[in-house]
Amino acid sequence: MFTISTDPTKLDVTVIHRYLSQESYWAKGIPLETVQRAIANSLNFGVYAPSGQQVAYARVVTDKATFAWLCDVFVLPEFQGRGIGKQLQTAIWAHPELQGQRRYLLATLDAHGLYRQFGFQDLAAPERYLEIRRPNPYGTPTAN
Repeated sequence: MFTISTDPTKLDVTVIHRYLSQESYWAKGIPLETVQRAIANSLNFGVYAPSGQQVAYARVVTDKATFAWLCDVFVLPEFQGRGIGKQLQTAIWAHPELQGQRRYLLATLDAHGLYRQFGFQDLAAPERYLEIRRPNPYGTPTAN
């Protein structure tokens, strides 16, 4: 049985940093200090195996009133295909501090099907959104 916790003291920052900096397509090369600062300023969700090993992670950047941005979501490759991603999403969107927001956002390259199951849709008015995009802020190749 996998458990989910928002307790930041349980997070295995080494696992999170290793995955983001080495395996993710969106944060290759991210410095440890940046990951630590992101964790400190977000609502974090860790998923743990019965052994206590952290096997998945997600964080939400939110003001806990009107806006929530889901990011840095991953399940370690050796634990994929067990429904952990769905369990994690269910826990995130049921969290009391994420209820009643006006807008929930995320960006994904390849998991649209998962997120659509939780109500996410294409932007209703993409022409209203602007961005400053720095695709390679850590100096290593990344995917779009």
